[in-house]
Amino acid sequence: MAPHRRINISSIARTTAPGAARTTAERPRLRAGPYRGAVAAETEWEDEAENWIRWARTEGHDAYWAYRTSFFDRIVPAAGAVTVELGCGEGRVSRDLRDRAHHPIGIELSPTLVGQAMAADPGGRYVRADASRLPLADGCCDLVVAYNSLMDIADMEAAVAEAGRILIPGGRFCVCVTHPINEAGRFDSRAADARFVVTDTYFGRRRFEATEARAGLTMTFRGWSYALEEYARAFERAGFLIERIAEPRPDGSIADLERWHRLPLFLHIRAVRP
Repeated sequence: MAPHRRINISSIARTTAPGAARTTAERPRLRAGPYRGAVAAETEWEDEAENWIRWARTEGHDAYWAYRTSFFDRIVPAAGAVTVELGCGEGRVSRDLRDRAHHPIGIELSPTLVGQAMAADPGGRYVRADASRLPLADGCCDLVVAYNSLMDIADMEAAVAEAGRILIPGGRFCVCVTHPINEAGRFDSRAADARFVVTDTYFGRRRFEATEARAGLTMTFRGWSYALEEYARAFERAGFLIERIAEPRPDGSIADLERWHRLPLFLHIRAVRP
């Protein structure tokens, strides 16, 4: 892997300066234009913000805790100068990146979520912005991370292109998405030997909505499903070369995930900008 180039931090546009007051979210001016899709992504995640904060901050509650190590160890390269996280939500991935010596800038469209990310990480840098219209300078970072956020962004292809724009040559784009096969069906129970039943088409861009309730917490997830080919085409159009694909298995820390040893829950991708 090529060594990281030195990046001039002062060239990053509209980020929060270290040590500055953070009582409200940054609100950079975004380019005008309608969202593509039935509902604005901003509204969807803002409506679910309080539910997501409780869901994400309950350790061991969701699959993140059983898959994050494989993502950070097998997909994410060593820390460089600047890491940008697209769709950081309440900030747990950015905080984990920070703990691994990265220097993250979290991008989030929901004002409640970006405010909570700032509150949980007062020394961090977070910007309220649309990942498909980033208020960041060209070539301002050497790593972009999108952990389970590309399928939540109304214009996935534009977000991938923006990742390519802000990366330096040789920079990496590291992605986790729900594995595309999972949007075509579901297990008929949570048992380890449950059958996976295909109920929908695998191909094409389609809306999804699912409400999960367990252990006293409820969360409604909404977004878009894509076939693997559509993700690959977006990367290709943005000029990326895919250098690693992984279909991780859970690490065993959450017993309820045994069925996902038989079918991949997530797809991990690392791509390089030549």
